[in-house]
Amino acid sequence: MTGMSGYIPTLEQIDELHRRISPSEAAYELIHTHCVIVATIACQLARRQNALFTRRCTLPKDAPELQPVDVNAGLPADLTTAATNDDAAVTTAEPDQPTPTQLPWIVPPTGGVEGGKVPPRLLDEHLVMIGGLLHDIGTYRVLKHDGSDGEPLKFDGKRYILHGLLGYEWLLEQGVDESIAQFARNHTGVGLTREDVIRQDLPLPPDDYAPVNLEQETVMVADKFHSKSTPPKFLSVDAYTAKARRFGEENGRRWLALVEQYGRPDIAALAEKYHMRMV
Repeated sequence: MTGMSGYIPTLEQIDELHRRISPSEAAYELIHTHCVIVATIACQLARRQNALFTRRCTLPKDAPELQPVDVNAGLPADLTTAATNDDAAVTTAEPDQPTPTQLPWIVPPTGGVEGGKVPPRLLDEHLVMIGGLLHDIGTYRVLKHDGSDGEPLKFDGKRYILHGLLGYEWLLEQGVDESIAQFARNHTGVGLTREDVIRQDLPLPPDDYAPVNLEQETVMVADKFHSKSTPPKFLSVDAYTAKARRFGEENGRRWLALVEQYGRPDIAALAEKYHMRMV
């Protein structure tokens, strides 16, 4: 990849990064599981976007608006491998990169997403997967109690907003490429802008912390459907809408526009799979 200054981690290296920064097994279980869930949802959303894009490209120019379709319809063979395998996830990974089909914890990103609009281009599903698995690596650095001192796991509320920037800086220190580190930096909220930082008087250097490409945006959207609360829980579209609106109506509108673009994943099914509640 031209312009790379670091490495793109394999799935094994991603796990090593989580374990390297984690201060305790309890912290690893909470944060790593959250990242796995977000990567799963992000892969589902990306797959849906790619299906809509590919289907649109195969339709006549005067075709009517798309109706809900099978997310595998019209996809090239290399994007539909193992689409019916309950333990498989499809990726556009390079041949020398491990694929999620080796990992039983990622559900197939081939269904369950309803709606969505045609994206401007195909998304890199492999990049989405890696970004999802690393997006919250900085949250290990904003723990108030890490579970190893007899106290329950707890995040430092005042410093939590820093987790994206801290994760970005730490990944760069570990030699990870900028294109991957940016997933940590650019996923907070629904597109944190310089104006948001100033208006909300956030303890961040005034700057934009919003996604700079579709892959980062996909992970940002997926992240909103799961919370690392105690205990962890899944959030419906409506639940996050209410949360977004606490920071202003414009924030709520941004979120709903993202849902319209990316569609609605089957959060209830994931909540059942992980034995977590959904609000």
